Amino acid sequence: MALKKSTTAIYGNQVLDAYHRIENLRLSQKNLISFHLKSYVDTNYPSFGESIYHCAYDINGENPIKQAYLHLKSLPEFADAVDC
Repeated sequence: MALKKSTTAIYGNQVLDAYHRIENLRLSQKNLISFHLKSYVDTNYPSFGESIYHCAYDINGENPIKQAYLHLKSLPEFADAVDC
């Protein structure tokens, strides 16, 4: 699972259809997920960006990875992202 969305890299370069993948997900507390979101032009090459996010975790909800992606898609910067 990942998200596809065009974005601007750290030095101002526009990356069309960048691939955004959650990595290093962990349950920080019994009700909190922490994860890194890495962005790639192509997964055969190193990432060009990385951010850390946190969101609530519902033990009775979807699996933690799905919950993390749903959280990202609720944020304005990923509202128009496409699942891939």
